[in-house]
Amino acid sequence: MNSPPPRAGPEPSAPGPDQAPDPDAVGVPVGRRMVLTMLGLGAAGLVAAPVLQRTLESGLGALADKDPTGLTGLLPNGGGFRYYSVASSVPSKSAADYRLTVDGLVDRPATYTLDALKALPQTRMVRDVQCVTGWRVPETPFEGVRLSALLDAAGVRPGAKAIRFTCFDGTYSESLTLAQARRADVLVALRMQDRPVSHSHGGPVRLYVAPMYFYKSAKWLSGITVTDSVRPGYWEELGYDVDAWVGRSNGRGDAPTA
Repeated sequence: MNSPPPRAGPEPSAPGPDQAPDPDAVGVPVGRRMVLTMLGLGAAGLVAAPVLQRTLESGLGALADKDPTGLTGLLPNGGGFRYYSVASSVPSKSAADYRLTVDGLVDRPATYTLDALKALPQTRMVRDVQCVTGWRVPETPFEGVRLSALLDAAGVRPGAKAIRFTCFDGTYSESLTLAQARRADVLVALRMQDRPVSHSHGGPVRLYVAPMYFYKSAKWLSGITVTDSVRPGYWEELGYDVDAWVGRSNGRGDAPTA
């Protein structure tokens, strides 16, 4: 498309000290080449933005893996998340060496590979993520196997009342009551933000407890043990609420996420 011809007449001069700017003054015409350059830069920025965000997330995640102080968790990334790791380092697990065990008070203990989990019926949900420290990431997609399906397959025994979750970082743990674990909005998540759960986000498999603060959604999930009582997890031993409903626990009044 050709650019319009410039208006006739002299270019406006800058107003003097006692002269107000003329709102109808004619600006310097913008050439076609400049317009195309600006459009090109904008398009390049849109294309590059997801790549830059993933690079930033990966870099901060790698730093957090080696930062037991948690100070890297104070740094935001483009997706709004913070990275927390309570271990000095976290090993990576590939599809070939990842395993998830289901044991405890069950009739049929099981060990799942990543491929076996992928072969099970998957549930997708989109909810806000709310951290107990205050930050919130709206409309985050998660996809995976309902925890209730794994419990049904294992055959929970009478007397079972809770679930203990362990993680392959060797340090983190979490818990839910059996009733909480059977909710339809509790997933063993394989995908987050419509891509496989990254190592920095707790992959290849993490827990996702949609209606609770994000510390309940244990990263690097490796064990699901059915128990006869609730055993407080890592942060709960340090004072956080065991029942961590968003907006109804930990002294916070956040809007519910589900």
